[in-house]
Amino acid sequence: MTALQSSIDAVRIAAAAADRMKGTDIVAFDVTGPIAITDVMMIVTASNERQVLAVAEEIEKDLYTKGGHLQPRSREGLQEGRWVLLDFGDFVIHVMHEEERRFYRLESLWKDCPVIDLQLPEAPESSDASEPASADADEQ
Repeated sequence: MTALQSSIDAVRIAAAAADRMKGTDIVAFDVTGPIAITDVMMIVTASNERQVLAVAEEIEKDLYTKGGHLQPRSREGLQEGRWVLLDFGDFVIHVMHEEERRFYRLESLWKDCPVIDLQLPEAPESSDASEPASADADEQ
């Protein structure tokens, strides 16, 4: 398995953890070409300071337990709760408060980078579509 594929697999574990903790706007980019500092960058938005920290903690826990004991080599922003940056070397995860996202759109820096398919179990659109189906099932 290549280093990039290992990073993508780890980021998928992180994305599932963030999704489980109700993180939103989860997106990952293959940034191997433009910046060459890391292979993959994943961004997650949370609605408040507590959620930012909870999402970051859940990601860290899952990457340790499900990702082969992966631990970040550095953590930044843990005191404020406005953003947390977890640097795992080959991939970086940035969890930020939704208000910060308006001012700090990392996606614009990498608009030409390939977006990684994170294969989350359900897309935001499908969760809305599944609600009427479950309501129909309840009526029957």
